[in-house]
Amino acid sequence: MSIVDVLALYSIFAIWGLMFINIVFSVGGFIYIMRMYRTDGHKSIPEYPMVTVMVPAHNESIVIQKTMEALLKLDYPKDKYEIIVVNDNSTDNSMEVLKQIQHNNPDFKIIVINTDNIVGGKGKSNALNIALSVASGTVIAIYDADNTPERQALKILVENLMSDDKLGAVIGKFRTRNKYASLLTRFVNIETLAYQCMNQAGRFFFFKLCTIPGTNYVIRRELIDQMGGWDVNALAEDTEISFRLYRMGYYIKFIPQAVTWEQEPQMLKQWFKQRTRWVKGNLYVLRSNFKYAFDPKAGRMRLDVIYYALVYLLMFSSLVFSDLIFMMGVLGFWYVTLGGFSSLLWEMAILLFVLNVAITLSVEKNEFNFSNLVLTFFMLFTYAKLWVLVVLYALIQGVQDVVYKKEVIWDKTERFEEAGVRKKKGG
Repeated sequence: MSIVDVLALYSIFAIWGLMFINIVFSVGGFIYIMRMYRTDGHKSIPEYPMVTVMVPAHNESIVIQKTMEALLKLDYPKDKYEIIVVNDNSTDNSMEVLKQIQHNNPDFKIIVINTDNIVGGKGKSNALNIALSVASGTVIAIYDADNTPERQALKILVENLMSDDKLGAVIGKFRTRNKYASLLTRFVNIETLAYQCMNQAGRFFFFKLCTIPGTNYVIRRELIDQMGGWDVNALAEDTEISFRLYRMGYYIKFIPQAVTWEQEPQMLKQWFKQRTRWVKGNLYVLRSNFKYAFDPKAGRMRLDVIYYALVYLLMFSSLVFSDLIFMMGVLGFWYVTLGGFSSLLWEMAILLFVLNVAITLSVEKNEFNFSNLVLTFFMLFTYAKLWVLVVLYALIQGVQDVVYKKEVIWDKTERFEEAGVRKKKGG
């Protein structure tokens, strides 16, 4: 058997193994979400705690108005929540927009912190720590500046958090607000449902594990204080703080009824920049926590460390090898002697990929349709391939950051006006 055949077999079985894991998570997630949808997501609690809603914002004047309107309409006792917006070293007219919002809503406690390039401009984690320093809530809620949460979202999250002392944080679901803006946003919409929401649900169903996203979550203030705040060196501050919660003995719960709608990148350049930041952040967390994969005292947390290692090491390498074998084969340099066996496995893998996404779409109103199934098929050969380039570029940038000791700065996703976007939404 040649080295090419060995690499081909490695790629096939690695990809099949990871796809099988995702199928298992999708089935578990489907069961969990269907069970959750038998209820409205609410829990009965004796008293609502004071909540500080924190919004880190850097040059967000295009979207911040819509976000604040949604936050001010939340179905939560008015005297029990405050909103802190960190207008972090912005160079647009965000300050004026936020000042007007404060003026128009005198009955709400809205705190706007305007920072300069000395105190601020050092990334989302730093902005959150600034907000934390003046927050009065015993529960902290985080929303990105492009989010429009549904009215009941915060109440559902808080009720579930306060109903279980072992919960460190509770996360909700986020949906693509501008999914009809471009082909890219339609791909992102499917990816979000299949590999973020459903994956979270499946991991929670089987292992009581799920990772905090960057938005639409609540966390106990006392735990943040014990941690010393957010890690300012972490680009993926949400993943990083999730692993610290695990190590403290708490778990994180996913509640699909708590929904927020967010704006996704509409152009490939902005998407690539965003995903590179995510991958760099997750690799930082993986590097910092990999030692716990071999520590029995780490408990269930080890499973998430291993899962991240499988995604960023096994999946990445197998996709690189498979694409390399394909390209070299087309050029006539390499040949795989496995023949029909190899082809059959790849064809079955494609069907498995589509099946996995179909399971996810089936739980979402208006998402399980022929159009999305066709898009899923094309995703495998287009959108999914871009992930390899993102990881490769993130690895190169990560090495450069270490060598040149690059400081963490705001590297936010560019926002777009949504006037021309179709208004239709899936459920």
